[in-house]
Amino acid sequence: MSEAALKAPGLTAPSGDANRWKALVFIALAQLMVVLDATIVNIALPSAQTDLGISDGNRQWVVTAYALAFGGLLLFGGRVADLWGRKRAFVLGLGGFAAASALGGAATTGTMMFGARALQGVFGALLAPAALSLLAVMFTDAKERAKAFGIYGAIAGGGGAVGLILGGFLTEYLDWRWTFFVNVPFAVVAALGAWFVIREPEGGRNRSPLDIPGVILSSLGLFALVYGFTRAESDGWGDTVTVAMFVASAVLLLAFVLVESRVKAPLLPLRVVTDRNRGGIYLSLGLAIIGMFGLFLFLTYYLQVVKGYSPVKTGFAFLPMVAGMITGSTQIGTRLMTRVPARLLMGPGFLVAGFGMLLLTQMEIGSSYATLLLPAMVLLGLGMGTAFMPAMSLATSGVEPRDAGVASAMVNTSQQVGGAIGTALLNTIAASAKTSYIKDHIAGAATKPQQQLVGLQGMVHGYSTAIGFAVGILALAALIAFTFVNAGRPGSTPVASGEGVEDEVPVPVVAH
Repeated sequence: MSEAALKAPGLTAPSGDANRWKALVFIALAQLMVVLDATIVNIALPSAQTDLGISDGNRQWVVTAYALAFGGLLLFGGRVADLWGRKRAFVLGLGGFAAASALGGAATTGTMMFGARALQGVFGALLAPAALSLLAVMFTDAKERAKAFGIYGAIAGGGGAVGLILGGFLTEYLDWRWTFFVNVPFAVVAALGAWFVIREPEGGRNRSPLDIPGVILSSLGLFALVYGFTRAESDGWGDTVTVAMFVASAVLLLAFVLVESRVKAPLLPLRVVTDRNRGGIYLSLGLAIIGMFGLFLFLTYYLQVVKGYSPVKTGFAFLPMVAGMITGSTQIGTRLMTRVPARLLMGPGFLVAGFGMLLLTQMEIGSSYATLLLPAMVLLGLGMGTAFMPAMSLATSGVEPRDAGVASAMVNTSQQVGGAIGTALLNTIAASAKTSYIKDHIAGAATKPQQQLVGLQGMVHGYSTAIGFAVGILALAALIAFTFVNAGRPGSTPVASGEGVEDEVPVPVVAH
């Protein structure tokens, strides 16, 4: 590590401060809670809908209320973390998330549930960027940073699948309310641990006045964008409100960029996103998440509806993917990140994951789990784990300490928007392919069992068609990683940290 990096204000975590590894435990626990929540609630949704009397038309708001609040407020949450201090924002986010979760578990009406989910999103938007930016400012040694982000990346990638298992167990053997209540002990332990253990380096806060116009424009713009994709999934791309949301989003976000280029203390300094490496990472991560979100959804339905798996068995079926992600992140990514340029981990990682998805395009009703789904999931996990690990680290590397919160928020934003796009876009493709298949084949089905078989075949055809599009999206993510991410090995490439100053960063330079 260079002497300049060691002396950089706000970036140095003293090598004698053993607490940073204890802090990683509580940061990782908080990240696990947020990621788990994204999938655990989906498993519980049918039971909650029945108990609370939520109509089919309104049930989407259990997911949408969270997504809108979380996606719309991420940049604001990252800026608040820079302003207040990441430790304070992290603990406050945990406390609020726990309270909102308890409210959701105690919900007696649909409206109360929707409100609880929106509150979870608000505090999640404060918690997620604070967690990632804490890692960014506490771990600056190349090898230590690689290990820390390897663990964080594995949790970020595999936590969703673990949520399927936990959600299945809680829903089947206890009650859907426990999918909310389970967050409370997670949050309490993480908050107490963080309060006593985390020692945030001094000098990294951004005490500039809050950019109110930027907050309003970015929040409304991201809100409109996420809602547009969410509505497209349920009402179609040509729906008047869907189109209006996309137009409003484009206008608001363009106005946001113009405002940020002119104000003295911007919410999102453009230097954070215009850096070639960081910009490439935000874009490639967002594209990769598009494919990932669609795949989780399709495989869950395929295993439960077509193969007849229970929720618990479905969760266990995803374990090879989790194992692959952990291996790719903590073994391959961590070991190689300090030795090779980031693009040689990200690009090949996305391609390996894409090959795993390519295998799944061969999926049929009678496909074997052991010979098709298992190898595909392992490849997908290995590839994503290997690619995500350097991406998470490089997204906050070389950025000024005062911008660590918003740089971290941009990673979360790219993932959140990617998830919204992936769910809507790939669902639409799958539904269209299914309808077309059934229309072409239903005439030959004379009996009811034959018609049911055609329905299942159409469903699987729709999934495999959409997964084929996801393969192309991952290939594009790999191309962007190879093209834009040109930083070298740690310490070998000076990275602009903003405003014309170049700092030699002791980590593989990248642009959560």
